[in-house]
Amino acid sequence: MNAMTDNLTQHSLLRFITAGSVDDGKSTLIGRLLYDSKGIFADQLAAVSRSKHKRTVGDTIDLSLLTDGLEAEREQGITIDVAYRYFATPKRKFIIADTPGHEQYTRNMVTGASTADAVIILVDVSKVKLREDGGVDLLIQTKRHSTIAKLLQIEHVIVAVNKMDLVNYDQSVYERIVAAYQEFANSLGLKDVTAIPLSALAGDNVVDASSNMDWYTGPTLIELLESLSVYDEAHDAPFRFPVQLVARHNGHEAKDFRGYMGRIESGKVSVGDKLVVQPSNQQATVKEILTFDGSLQSASAGQSVTLLLEEYLDISRGDTLAGAEAPATLLKQVVADVCWMSDEPLDVRRKYWIKHGTRQTAAKVTKVDSILDINTQQRHAAEGLKLNDIARIALNVQQPLAADAYSDIRATGAFILIDEVTHQTVAAGMIRLGD
Repeated sequence: MNAMTDNLTQHSLLRFITAGSVDDGKSTLIGRLLYDSKGIFADQLAAVSRSKHKRTVGDTIDLSLLTDGLEAEREQGITIDVAYRYFATPKRKFIIADTPGHEQYTRNMVTGASTADAVIILVDVSKVKLREDGGVDLLIQTKRHSTIAKLLQIEHVIVAVNKMDLVNYDQSVYERIVAAYQEFANSLGLKDVTAIPLSALAGDNVVDASSNMDWYTGPTLIELLESLSVYDEAHDAPFRFPVQLVARHNGHEAKDFRGYMGRIESGKVSVGDKLVVQPSNQQATVKEILTFDGSLQSASAGQSVTLLLEEYLDISRGDTLAGAEAPATLLKQVVADVCWMSDEPLDVRRKYWIKHGTRQTAAKVTKVDSILDINTQQRHAAEGLKLNDIARIALNVQQPLAADAYSDIRATGAFILIDEVTHQTVAAGMIRLGD
């Protein structure tokens, strides 16, 4: 269970989230990271000290409130929305997403996890059930968040066994919890799992090594976060460029200009490359690659560019430019895993909007193939979906999607479903091909 690597790019950015059950200490952990790494300002500390709701004794600072941006969060002492915070150490820059622990806010965790490189799953030692046979019963939210991390293909999983001070820093309790989680992780297929014993409230093993747990010889949490490798596999994938906007000069210009603006979601492109326009399957050749700073000979995943083509073609927002040698798959019937995010259950009789890249079209759920049981990781038959259900479904879409399997290219394998009446996002989905 080791996720450390030596080939770390200096000052690279790491996006990570915290996940766990209610009151496992997620916000306190992030507050401790910010406080001990000097990542907060004096006025922030002053605002926290004035808060009406405090879960600490005496004048001790309630570090959990540093990430609670909504007044309702500070007043009730709970995390409702996803709170993003930025901080940096001499070795790396970080963006943290603090996500709610309550089951009804699992959808917020999905939102925060969708762009994360790593997840810290907190396990509260005071809540897990230590069985007489030596085993441990993990909480359902621990299993749910781990399952979502697997579905979303988050690369690194850190198991933070928190509140070790409540069990007198007992090594055997820590090892039993880690063994139970590792068994569950193996059933999920999680590969890169690292465990750390800590106390967010007391600061043990968060930024500074704990003198209370000399039996633990691994890295502190901040040392581990600084050393995690981050490599975007999208750079090695085939070229995908969803068109966001068609840019033109006004019609009175002697030399007509037509550029296709967007963000390269995967692969790379160079002047002279052969492309295919999807879904129309027109052939195209790259004439020029423009940016705000001038022309480029080539560009790669993550860059926002304007592409000029040799050919005069009918291309609009929602189309995708793909490498001619490995285009995306055109789908009108979609098989996907979804997390249902709406309080209103799925109604297979009605239509939804599907938002895939820059394309939005009508969609209809034709079948709920199976629902995933979080505890057993077994799938069973179901006819409908309700809040927080994770299921395999089939959809028909009105216009074809230029899609890839989520396991191959995350950007073109992901979508959301939108209620056509309320315009609320009701599900987040991951396309499966050949599964």
